[in-house]
Amino acid sequence: MTIKEILIKYSNDLENISDTPRLDVEMLLKKALGDVDSMYIRMYLDKELTDEQEKYFLEMIKERLNERPIAYIIGNREFMGLDFFVKEGVLIPRPDTETLVEEIIELCKNKSEQINILDIGTGSGAITVSLAKYIENSKVMSFDISDIPLEVGKINAINNEVDNKIEFVKSDVFSAIKDTEKQFDVIVSNPPYIPKKDIETLHTQVKDYEPYNALEGGEDGLDFYRQITKESIDYLKQGGILAYEVGHDQAEDVSEIMKSYGYTKIYKKKDIQGIDRVVIGFKL
Repeated sequence: MTIKEILIKYSNDLENISDTPRLDVEMLLKKALGDVDSMYIRMYLDKELTDEQEKYFLEMIKERLNERPIAYIIGNREFMGLDFFVKEGVLIPRPDTETLVEEIIELCKNKSEQINILDIGTGSGAITVSLAKYIENSKVMSFDISDIPLEVGKINAINNEVDNKIEFVKSDVFSAIKDTEKQFDVIVSNPPYIPKKDIETLHTQVKDYEPYNALEGGEDGLDFYRQITKESIDYLKQGGILAYEVGHDQAEDVSEIMKSYGYTKIYKKKDIQGIDRVVIGFKL
């Protein structure tokens, strides 16, 4: 089959599965053809795939038709202009989270001294690595309770040349630094925030493939916000920043939680869809 024939046929096949069927097919084609770029696809529409290339493409499209996320199939996802390796066991980076990272970068841009950052919930390392990359004078500690995110995070730190600025630590929230005098300028988290009852309503490619413990945030989705907010006071410097990504209807509740534990100057930030996606507060 030619590139054009594949684009037409499989874009139609994916219409009921993906919001971006043509883009999905193009991404799989790029992988099958040896990681070519988008321009190559557009310039060589009449190119016939070799038997080996077609076999590889068909294996991948079969997985996509079974609703496996495309990032897991091709093994990477772009975030903040950087390339991230991903595999099952880590949450796939999403554009919404770039709002959180961009806001922290903005808040830190005029600080000349070293900025110590703690990211709770490593995942793919998207937040950790991006902050280390774009905040020149940063040192980042990254916590996760699971081994796979820590392994993937380290790979992405090395690939993006910031491994010398990051320490990955296995920790259940603050457990690894309990009873220490560790202090941070910024504590950031994109914690699990889906209410337990809503998990089954999620799209198949999320609930059946992405890690459950990175999604479920208790009965109302706010368990981790309560715990992190309560405990973070002990680990933030005076004037330090607590920054969260939140669910589409959680910004007000999270703001109230932060207020109840003494955080001040709390504000929200909208994502590219106009949803309150980030909540920021400052320690007195």
